[in-house]
Amino acid sequence: VQLQASGGGLVQAGGSLRLSCTASERTLYNYVMGWFRQAPGKEREFVAAISRSGIMTNYADSVKGRFTISRDNAKNTMYLQMNSLKPEDTAVYYCAADLNVVVTTRPGEYDYWGQGTQVTVSS
Repeated sequence: VQLQASGGGLVQAGGSLRLSCTASERTLYNYVMGWFRQAPGKEREFVAAISRSGIMTNYADSVKGRFTISRDNAKNTMYLQMNSLKPEDTAVYYCAADLNVVVTTRPGEYDYWGQGTQVTVSS
């Protein structure tokens, strides 16, 4: 499956952005989906993940209460609503798909990756 991430941009601290990740196939319901991010000079880190049905979610502590992951399997799209953005949220954000059933935070478990979208938060 091919994934296309979009919605990044430049926003002031305290602002909001919504990222989208669209799959090329009408089979998104087969995948656990996740968002990861990578800042310059840092390793890729987990942000959020969502189960196939959308019932179960998992968040990194750094984004809990500010970010919300969701999905619309009928539209083959996953979302990341990001509120109360901080300068430390600045990174390239990647979406990923995992064929396993368990919602995981480990990037090595994901099978497919999108190209990334840049999010820049100014102070």
